[in-house]
Amino acid sequence: MTPTIDAHVHLDTHPTHPSAVIAVLTGSQTHVAHLGLEAADWTVVADNTLVLVRIDHEEPYWAQEAAQHLAAEGIAVEITPRLREAMAEEWTWANYPMPWCTRSEIREVSNQAQKIHDDIRHGHLLIHAHAHDGNTTVAVGTYLGRTGRSVYLHGEDHLRQVADTFDSPAQALLAFEKIHAADMRPGPAPLTDTERAAAEARTPLVLIAAKPEPARPEPETVPVHLADAGDHDALLDAFLAAHDEWEKWRTWTDDTTHAIHESQTLRIERVHEALPRETAWTVAAYETPVSDRMWHLTATGTTPAPVLQALLHHLAEGDAWDTAIGSPVDEKTVTAATKPLTDAGWKHTVDGRWIRWTTPSGDVGIQFDAFAAQTPNSTLATWTIWAGPSIDHPTWTITASPYTPSVLLTDLAENLAHGTGPRRYTPVEVKRPAHLSTAPTGPRPRATTAHSSRSR
Repeated sequence: MTPTIDAHVHLDTHPTHPSAVIAVLTGSQTHVAHLGLEAADWTVVADNTLVLVRIDHEEPYWAQEAAQHLAAEGIAVEITPRLREAMAEEWTWANYPMPWCTRSEIREVSNQAQKIHDDIRHGHLLIHAHAHDGNTTVAVGTYLGRTGRSVYLHGEDHLRQVADTFDSPAQALLAFEKIHAADMRPGPAPLTDTERAAAEARTPLVLIAAKPEPARPEPETVPVHLADAGDHDALLDAFLAAHDEWEKWRTWTDDTTHAIHESQTLRIERVHEALPRETAWTVAAYETPVSDRMWHLTATGTTPAPVLQALLHHLAEGDAWDTAIGSPVDEKTVTAATKPLTDAGWKHTVDGRWIRWTTPSGDVGIQFDAFAAQTPNSTLATWTIWAGPSIDHPTWTITASPYTPSVLLTDLAENLAHGTGPRRYTPVEVKRPAHLSTAPTGPRPRATTAHSSRSR
């Protein structure tokens, strides 16, 4: 269609946010395009500049939709090659909880979650209280305006859904309190990393451009649980280069590397583009090359580099990792695995089936689940090593199954109790408004062609 409105829209990827899209408007009738984009929830970040940023990382798809609408109205639209490439890509969420959904159905679920997020952000949905149900965040709120319906929300980010509706706030709060009284907190839950990153991407670009890049401070030495995550891929490459008894191969989609010990009974899986708090490492051991898995251990993408180095060092010690294969968890195992923590004066508490060891500050700990230890076929983690605000909202985690060798757990505990590592940035050095302070989230995985698929 030949442009009939004197407005030109230039679409490109955001300079700092991995999946967001920037629109720059020129011409004497830019207000026409401006109104159309704002109606589609694009945010003004500078003169005649808008940004589309979403919590489901589907910005290229919706930017393409916007481009088609603008063109249909007679507005010239230019899309950069790198954004066109992003629009053509197909990708999937790793470990998506609704695997039966098609790609379009997943996008619809995500779009509904986006609408809930936007309603909260714009003040249309008032959140009265929130809680953590053991798996995810739940909340109760009321839509303002004529409908005035109250809703029970389940999930975070692109998985948040309306699980139930109520006729009044009082009815909703009573039902919510009945289920979540012990963990109920007033107001909305703290922003997730994804929500914080999205908020940052909506800040005025002129401020981003005007603010000079701060000088990179020299790394400081901190307790190992506070150390930088570093480059996990480089860690694995260095490990494989130093140990030729391990063989490396990579999946055809190039998003995962597998390392297999020459015995064929110990394997490492490294997911390169996992989100920071998703599983990025899995170590699994087998009694024989063709037997079922005996034990396994996972680590998230934000796990500090020194912690992973300690794990890889242990795996490189040959027989050290298989000495306890097949040994069930008993009191002796638990005592041996946590002795370094006890010796270091960590706080020891028992809460039902859970036994925890934490530092006096409570920002790092190890949890043992006695129930999971007695149900080896369960998907529950027997051991959870974590650091962060709480075990429910950790910065990073390592989990281990019931038969994980106690000598490996002891090594990890020893490192956690006494190890140190480098950290280049500290929270007090980040000069941002409090509501925008965040650790950067990882980039959205990109497939190489429109016909390939990459796990998220």
